[in-house]
Amino acid sequence: MRSTGVLLIQLGTPDAPTGAALRPYLRQFLGDPRVIEVPRFKWWLILNLFILPFRPGRSAAKYARIWDPVTGSPLLHHTRRQTEALQKLLPDIPVAFGMQIGNPSVASVVRDLIDRGIERLIVVPMYPQYSATTTASATDVLFSALLKERRVPRAAHRAALLRSSRLSRRHDPR
Repeated sequence: MRSTGVLLIQLGTPDAPTGAALRPYLRQFLGDPRVIEVPRFKWWLILNLFILPFRPGRSAAKYARIWDPVTGSPLLHHTRRQTEALQKLLPDIPVAFGMQIGNPSVASVVRDLIDRGIERLIVVPMYPQYSATTTASATDVLFSALLKERRVPRAAHRAALLRSSRLSRRHDPR
């Protein structure tokens, strides 16, 4: 049984550069109360009547310009590569990534890590600094996933990981 795992949390990406794939992605992203701080009912009307009927198609055209036919979304591709590189540095510790929005979802990755016997989870939101719209939202998604689990691993946030790592001591400006 492996007792510790690392979970990288990334914002997410649509499954394809199409209007059909962008619609649920935009609904979830723009429906996050940490991203759009407007009274919910008012925002629901704006989102469903003025944004979601039109924006997915326009956004899909922009995603199509950057989408690679082999590797797909640039964010997904680079997140996979970062996860693989960290796994090579930590060969005895499972390293996985989950997307706040899209696939693989944080919830499905948390479930998989628990099924693999993880008892301690080191969580690394993949954002360069704290923001309610990023790091706090990632934490919300993580805790929402953990609420559905019978057995919950202990969790350590990125700050605890950085304080304890040799790399951070070597590069720490203090």
